[in-house]
Amino acid sequence: MKKRMPIAAIFILIVGLVASRADAAETPLGEGGCSADLTQGQAVTILNEGQGPDLILIPGLSTPRAVWDATAARLKDTHRLHVVQVRGFGDDAGPNAEGPVLPTVVEDVRGFLEDCIVGQDRPAPAIIGHSMGGLTGLMVAAEAPDRVGKLMIVDALPFIGTLFGAASVDAVRPQAEAMAASLRSTYGKPPLPPAVFTDEQKKARARASIMAADVASLEKIGAWSKASDVRVVAQLAYDVMTTDMRGELGTVTAPVTLLYAQDDNLLPAARVKAMFEPSYAGLPHFKAQMIPGSRHFIMLDQPDVFAKAVDAFLAE
Repeated sequence: MKKRMPIAAIFILIVGLVASRADAAETPLGEGGCSADLTQGQAVTILNEGQGPDLILIPGLSTPRAVWDATAARLKDTHRLHVVQVRGFGDDAGPNAEGPVLPTVVEDVRGFLEDCIVGQDRPAPAIIGHSMGGLTGLMVAAEAPDRVGKLMIVDALPFIGTLFGAASVDAVRPQAEAMAASLRSTYGKPPLPPAVFTDEQKKARARASIMAADVASLEKIGAWSKASDVRVVAQLAYDVMTTDMRGELGTVTAPVTLLYAQDDNLLPAARVKAMFEPSYAGLPHFKAQMIPGSRHFIMLDQPDVFAKAVDAFLAE
């Protein structure tokens, strides 16, 4: 029998991933936003800095743009960076407090690259997206194939339901609805008192975590999660679970590079490869790289390897 990832582990993967500059200019997109330090979209804000070829960085669920700090610091002298943050993940939820969020995130990113990059007679940008951000990038590349130069997807799938053994969105929808409802029920309630763990307990939790392999990274991810609006987390978890891009992969003309995590302490390499690579079989231009010794936040677990992979992707 084909083994599947435990449901509890997927729940953690989706909802357990949970800094804007205070002095940045805030100008709405379409009202001078293309020249602003901080561009305002409906569902996202986009921090713009640096000079050179355009690169859009999109974080994952419950993750602020701070997850890209090391990458941005390294690349801002050679690239014009556009670092996305979903409203509610470290700032006010705004319109994201109600209704579907992922389609609006995709619309904001697509509108930004059309108005502020390609619309300014600049070459189609590269996009790097982690987790939900990778799915977002894939959706943008499918909707506007001539507007995306190339795409790197970091530890994400075109349909996360395959991890549940689900063949379709309809098959996974009841679980998605139950998960979202459970999360929404916690909104406005006092948080549970923080658990106190010994150093050995923290190390044990890190060994078992699918998010990251060390205590410091897990604490950082936990702080991001606590700063996230649970209403936005719930809606985006539902949106991601009920999005299936497999049938649209053939419309993506941009070259796509997949980086995916693998750790022998969690799953063997052959099994992880079988979970990820076949899901992208419909892409015309695709290559994949497994990153051993890493968990979901590859950029935290293997920063040097991740940086080299990003450099190789940008140089192509």
